[in-house]
Amino acid sequence: MIEVKNLHKSFAGREILKGIDAKFEVGKTNLIIGQSGSGKTVLMKNLVGLFEPEQGEILYDGRDFVKMTQKERVMLRREMGMIFQSAALFDSMSVLENVMFPLDMFSDMNRTDRIKRAQFCLERVNLKGAEDKLPGEISGGMQKRVAIARAIALNPKYLFCDEPNSGLDPKTSLVIDELIHSITQEYNITTIINTHDMNSVMGIGENIIYIYEGNLEWVGNKDQVMSSTNERLTSFVFASDLLRKVKDIK
Repeated sequence: MIEVKNLHKSFAGREILKGIDAKFEVGKTNLIIGQSGSGKTVLMKNLVGLFEPEQGEILYDGRDFVKMTQKERVMLRREMGMIFQSAALFDSMSVLENVMFPLDMFSDMNRTDRIKRAQFCLERVNLKGAEDKLPGEISGGMQKRVAIARAIALNPKYLFCDEPNSGLDPKTSLVIDELIHSITQEYNITTIINTHDMNSVMGIGENIIYIYEGNLEWVGNKDQVMSSTNERLTSFVFASDLLRKVKDIK
């Protein structure tokens, strides 16, 4: 579990995070949602150490990331997997080499075992047979699946996903959502997803954190979204006419 306590972050005198308290649960897909500029991206960047908070705690199973030495942070980051918005694959590397990259950097496995682990991860995301292709030779959805395979290569305890469905069509987005959800459950990972995709909210939102202007406005799950009386949340989630009609039917 990852727990955030009284987290504050400012830029140029403007407070972006205003004392956030939140829990991200093990074995569940934890979604951070909110309007652009609400602070959700800043929150995720604090969680992984790209930003430093002025105040507060970030507890990884009780270990305070804020107070860690650089060496301790490096060790903790080996327990993290990252899926970036753009997939962030190396264009000059094959699919297999991309998945092997964190293994080459951080594992003590010999080359044969690294290859086997990378092949296993590719099979887990249904990409067996794509090992020798370059990222430019596969679709955007396949690239995201390669990114997921790379993210789980080191068998992480914590998985961070920044807009994993960005640029994908609705059908492919559902595939990516279900893949992240199933991997989260299968490996009992604490998964945190920063998303604008309301289909993801309704599909895999097991623990949803809604941030409004730097404050934690609402916490719940996908079922509770439908019955929420929080006007800011419902206005944000049901901005789509289709989703509003679904809510009205329910």
